[in-house]
Amino acid sequence: MSRFSKPLALRPNLAADVPSTAMVMAAGLGKRMRPLTASRPKPLVEVAGKPLIDHALDRLEAAGVTKAVVNVHYLADALEAHLEKREGGLQTAISDERDMLLETGGGLVRAMPQIDADPFLAVNSDNLWVEGPVDSLHLLASHWDDEKMDALLLLVPLAKAYCHLGKGDFHMDALGRLRRRRPHGVAPFVYIGIQMLSKRLFEGELPGGAFSTNLLWNRAIEKGRLYGTVHQGLWFDIGRPESIRRAEEMLANL
Repeated sequence: MSRFSKPLALRPNLAADVPSTAMVMAAGLGKRMRPLTASRPKPLVEVAGKPLIDHALDRLEAAGVTKAVVNVHYLADALEAHLEKREGGLQTAISDERDMLLETGGGLVRAMPQIDADPFLAVNSDNLWVEGPVDSLHLLASHWDDEKMDALLLLVPLAKAYCHLGKGDFHMDALGRLRRRRPHGVAPFVYIGIQMLSKRLFEGELPGGAFSTNLLWNRAIEKGRLYGTVHQGLWFDIGRPESIRRAEEMLANL
């Protein structure tokens, strides 16, 4: 049993160490964020006076992560230049996808040689979260059970998924195991782009090139090894320009 292992039924150890390395997904085209992304990559769009990717990197550093692997594709030079100027103790490494956008699953596969923790964190750069009474990355680490899980996703209730237009992603049972929303149905929980993953997910035959993390999650669901836990603070889906104003108004009123 690894140092991250713990029966889910026990009280979470909120002092648990988070993985030392995180993957930050930052290679998307940001089409829904146009015209703001006409001249800059989406991770550099500002919310509350700070680029989206800096919100994510600051959270990672505050939780004790020491290395972030960032994938780049669209306007990659601008994003790399921004990362080079960042101050602080968080080391950043680039996973280059200039030749081909690999989607979430393919991007993780390409970055894997640089990810030197198992399990590791994976965080989308285009969401914004506010911590509640419990730090979310420590919450993930405290619930990780290496004997039962291949992936642990951070979720919010659909009713609290601010700026999000979807119908929910997952149902969750009493033990935290996840199953997908049925077609044309509604599910009570939304995945917020923050997860903890075992490298076991990437064993066996995988598609070459671009593919979605959904393929990996489906494998984990079939084995009963996809779990979730619920974020205790606020989360904003910064997917469209109009989402920025609503998020900033809510943040100003905290």
